[in-house]
This record gives sequence, C-alpha cells and structure tokens, in this order.
Amino acid sequence: MDNFRGPVKADCEELLARFQATESVRYEQFLEVWRDMNFSSIFYSKPEANERRMFARLIMSVASPYFFPPYTFQIRVAGLYLLYGLFNSQLITPKEKIRIALKDWEDAMQFQRDAVNAQHYDVLYIFRKLLSDKAFYFTAMPTPLCYGEKKEDRKKTEICEEFVDPSSRPQELITTDVLEEIGNIHEHYEGMKKSIFAEPDPNLNLIQQNLVPKLNGAILTYSSWQWNRTESEQQQDAGEGPSNQESSRRAQLIASIKSRSYGQVAEASKSRRHRQTQLVPADGADFSQKLPSKKKRSPSLKTRTQLRFNTQGNESEGLTRLWCLSAVKEEKAPEKRKKKFNWNPEKSSDPS
Repeated sequence: MDNFRGPVKADCEELLARFQATESVRYEQFLEVWRDMNFSSIFYSKPEANERRMFARLIMSVASPYFFPPYTFQIRVAGLYLLYGLFNSQLITPKEKIRIALKDWEDAMQFQRDAVNAQHYDVLYIFRKLLSDKAFYFTAMPTPLCYGEKKEDRKKTEICEEFVDPSSRPQELITTDVLEEIGNIHEHYEGMKKSIFAEPDPNLNLIQQNLVPKLNGAILTYSSWQWNRTESEQQQDAGEGPSNQESSRRAQLIASIKSRSYGQVAEASKSRRHRQTQLVPADGADFSQKLPSKKKRSPSLKTRTQLRFNTQGNESEGLTRLWCLSAVKEEKAPEKRKKKFNWNPEKSSDPS
C-alpha cells in the first residue's frame, strides 16, 4: 500500500499549489479548485472493499501534515479544507478518522486563535465542524506503533519549500513573549538601581535606554530587508535579465577563458600519439617545430642469438647446434612386418 504514497502526495501538493496561487483563504476559492480537479474521485482508485479502509488511512496520513507547522498560514488553511473534504468523501462506513498526536494539539489550538483574531470565520467553522463530527482521533504518536513490529526504513518526509516561509532565525528567537520578558527585566533592573543609589551613577549605565523598542525595530528592519531581497530574486527568476554592463563583463570573461584554454596543449589520445602535437598561440602567430627523430628498434632475440654464435669461429662448425629450439631427432629403425593370423586355414592349404 505504500507504493500509493508518492502519487497521493503529488496530487495533494498540486491542489495546494493551485489554492496558493489564488492568494486567498476563503473556502469558496478552495471549493472551486476541488471541483476543477474532481478530487473526491481519489477514493475510487481502490474499488476492493477489503482495501478501501487501508487506502483511506493512507490518504489521511499524507494530507494531515499540511495542517501543522512549519507550513504557512494559507497552506495550513488549505490543509484543513483538504482534510474536511477527504473526510466527507470517503466510501467506507464508519469513516476513517484523522490522527492527531497530543504534541500537535497545541498547534491546532493556536491556529484556531489566529483564525479568530484574523476574523477568518469560514476557517473557524470548518475546524469546529470537524470537532463536532468527531473526525479527530487523538493519539500519543502520529503513526501507529505496535510492540514487536519491525521498524520499516521509511524516508524522511520531504517538505515542499514553496509552502514554507523563508527561515528567519532572529524572528524565531526574538518573539513577542521574549520582548515582553526583556522589558519586565529591564524595568526591574532600573527600579533596583534607584532603590540602592539616591542619585543616578553614570558608571552604572551599562545597558542602553529603550532597549526593547530598539530591538524590535532592528528585527522589523531585518524582516523587511529579507522580504525585499526575496522579491528581487523572484523577479530575476521570472525573466528580468542582467544589465548590459553585466552581460558585457560576462562576455569578456568568457573570451579570456577561451583564449587561455586554446593556448594550452591538449594530450593526444592513444590512437593519435604517433602524430605531432603542435602548439598554436591565441594571437595566431605561426612557428614551425621539428619532427622528433624516429627511435631505432633493438634487434630481436633470434638475430642477437645468431650473431652471438656466428662470432664464435670455426670451433662450433663440426658440433651439433643444440641451442636450437628443436630437439635432435633420432633415426628410426625400419619396422619389421608381422605376419597376419590366418583365420581360414582351409583356404590357405588349398592349392587351387
């Protein structure tokens, strides 16, 4: 059943991408995309009755992570709408519920508070409708675990970067609660200094005044700079090419690289090493180069052996040359013909 996980995830991401292009969180916009893709027919891919529940459980496990961080608010709203549509489009009875771990329930409550503060009442209605229908199944872990079951080597869930806000470490560290806590500590520090010293001592002014507003302003400045940089990169990717000065500089750089590369000698292949390697400079100057002299071949083993034995003189003329590779063949004596045995003595004794 896990072989369906990839196609189901691809279909869900396509639906979320279309909803993201609308730049809205209204349920009407999501419903148009849902009907356009005919997404409710996803459950018809498994018509067998014994596999419908397992397939519905797989679809819910793929779609539920889009309702939780680190996705943006719009994608989380689309994930909530997606779970609502999938829960009411199932072909089985009773319907398969949506698993929510206890550690993720606080994120769901914070999402509800954000929707109330932003007055997104359609989002609030869908969430409370799922609660009233008892569509959530509260568990200890996001995935079911059984004792004695072998752990499968599952790949880590890949997060689509288009659905996530660009990471900003300063904004994650300096939150509203942190700023409020720093402000309280600063006020307490100033109060203790006034209670100890009757007159303010300039040597004790180690902390800047208005620390919290300055820190908040620095974070806002950084976030605006990051946003502008992201927009400029997107505009360049959309088709805005570099300026003429940058293009000319790039052309000059490519030309210099080519001139340096053409002035170098390339190593010849094994089949062409007998040819001459000639260096041609980049400016096109002509010069000749002498061909290397051919290397003399050394005499073979047979030639050297013959020369060696020929220089020994007449001493070896009457001797048998045993240095030859062929051995001396002994003369064979003529074989005597043996008489054949006569199987028919009567015919042999008959004079006729």
